[in-house]
Amino acid sequence: MSISTQGMRIGTVGRKVVTRYRVTTVMAVICAAAPLYFGLSFLLAPESSPAGFGIAPWPTGNADGYFVVKGVRDISTAAVAFLVLALGHRRVLGWIVLINAVIPFGDALAVVTHGGTVTTALTVHISAMLFVVLTAALLLTERPART
Repeated sequence: MSISTQGMRIGTVGRKVVTRYRVTTVMAVICAAAPLYFGLSFLLAPESSPAGFGIAPWPTGNADGYFVVKGVRDISTAAVAFLVLALGHRRVLGWIVLINAVIPFGDALAVVTHGGTVTTALTVHISAMLFVVLTAALLLTERPART
């Protein structure tokens, strides 16, 4: 599928032309890869993964099942985004990415209401939410090619 924004040059890197389409694609991949990474980390290395999330103390005993819930949630979020990206449905991907922006917002709320700092909520979670919203906006404003 050809997108008219492919011709909108942003600049060049070496001999490659940087277009809005390519930049948005990279941003969408990041929006899918980040939760995949976090999900796998919480499932495979739960002892070290929560440190940057912003809430302490972390659950132990049966409560550490939270790590499985978070890991599975993040992996499924990534899988949906990667699937729609691979299918080339960029407008649908834009809506999915926008809906997914509620996840880092909810994470930020969890941090500030459960003993974490506002600084962590803003720098980790709200910055992620803003990146996700920007990516969604770029995807949703792409123009299809004229035939």
